[in-house]
Amino acid sequence: MMDARALVLFSGGQDSTVCLAWALERFELVETIAFNYGQRHAVELECREQVLSALRTEFPAWSPRLGSDHMLDLTVIKDLSDTALTSARDIGVGADGLPNTFVPGRNLMFFTFAAALAHPRGIKHLVGGMCETDYSGYPDCRDDALKALQVSLNLGMDQRFIIDTPLMWLNKAATFALAEKLGGARLIDLVLEDSHTCYLGDRTQRHAWGYGCGACPACKLRSGGYEAYRNGAT
Repeated sequence: MMDARALVLFSGGQDSTVCLAWALERFELVETIAFNYGQRHAVELECREQVLSALRTEFPAWSPRLGSDHMLDLTVIKDLSDTALTSARDIGVGADGLPNTFVPGRNLMFFTFAAALAHPRGIKHLVGGMCETDYSGYPDCRDDALKALQVSLNLGMDQRFIIDTPLMWLNKAATFALAEKLGGARLIDLVLEDSHTCYLGDRTQRHAWGYGCGACPACKLRSGGYEAYRNGAT
């Protein structure tokens, strides 16, 4: 028996697109939420509309399950942050050893606001594309951090939320393979053509693995994962 409802943190990127497909396979009704936090690659917010449209029109088994979409303004994050994802800075490693694309508190706030939206709607499952295998070293993508956050949300809201992270232990090649398993070649094409991952927001260059600058950490992970997937190394 399928669980009733889920809320997916859907940015328009590769990982969140695959997570949305994963949720549509498992839940009777799936809503989506995104956040405008002043991100440098805000083109992803446009790409997500294309992905949602394609899911509604080209995947008849999923279309009836795809419910309301929500967009929240969290531009206060940009006001608080000094990172390469919220300003035009060179991408590198900070003095603390973390990538300067790390936006402190971002995922913690995302899930907190998602839970606040889900609570009155009776939604128990919160789905995110965080991953501890192929990732940039962000502390708020780690399994321990998200498990601790789940406990805090449940205590603070007197609820029983479940934070689902289906990609947590998958590398990018395995994420492509999961997309194929869920939606076949059409979903792979959708991920390549319409999802966006590049930190610089570059949609001018179309590679075999999709659009992007090809040089930022997100592009390197995506391109390497796609090459491995094509070679059967998942």
